[in-house]
Amino acid sequence: MCGRFTLTATPEEVADLLGLTDIDDFPPRYNIAPTQPILMVTGGHPQPAGSNQTDRRCFLVRWGFLPGWAKDPRSVPLLFNARSEEAAEKGTFRAAMRHRRTLVPATGFYEWRREKGRTGQAYFVRPVGGGIVAFAGLMETWHEPGGSEIDTGAILTTAATGALADIHHRAPVVIRPQDFARWLDCRGSEPRDVADLMRPAEPDEFEAIAISDRVNKVANVGPDVQAAVETAPPAAAKPDEPAGSEQLTLF
Repeated sequence: MCGRFTLTATPEEVADLLGLTDIDDFPPRYNIAPTQPILMVTGGHPQPAGSNQTDRRCFLVRWGFLPGWAKDPRSVPLLFNARSEEAAEKGTFRAAMRHRRTLVPATGFYEWRREKGRTGQAYFVRPVGGGIVAFAGLMETWHEPGGSEIDTGAILTTAATGALADIHHRAPVVIRPQDFARWLDCRGSEPRDVADLMRPAEPDEFEAIAISDRVNKVANVGPDVQAAVETAPPAAAKPDEPAGSEQLTLF
């Protein structure tokens, strides 16, 4: 799953990776939590003849997906993740999988090892060697009865691999740079055409660093939340957790 993540790269680094020609400035963020705004990139936007702009745009989106059919957001659970194996068929996410696939830039995410039914040791998970990755995301604009609109989104998850599988059985879907265009092409590619992109990460793609429980509190937003601590090796995560449990693992 992905219930907290981090984006500490500069706007210029994000723009370079994702092929953006227009991006607003933003500060490093060390502890991004559900319901907070996150950066999402979409593609396929028409450009004027002779324009040097790309067809990609970035948006600030509420992290917590609200399906278009929801009449009251309080009636919908906090959907910050969507299972990639089910999203194309699930009514909540089906339209977004077909029409509004996105990329979510990140420099890492946080995961908690379960210990006897409670949230235990926290880990900072980052690409080996550092850098930025792009999670697969879904976006939906929810129309409030009074007429206002809210852009909302979720991050797609898949099976965890390597050392991550010893901490939790789910992890974010990572889209490779060479696949950005195909993933974002919602006009030319249907969900079945991009299903192969929602594969688990390579076992050696990420490293997990044990950190303190400071990250548990959303008010702690400084770089110290990523400071390493010593801990015992993690025990294997239970593979038979209920499918819907990933939405509530941390909260």
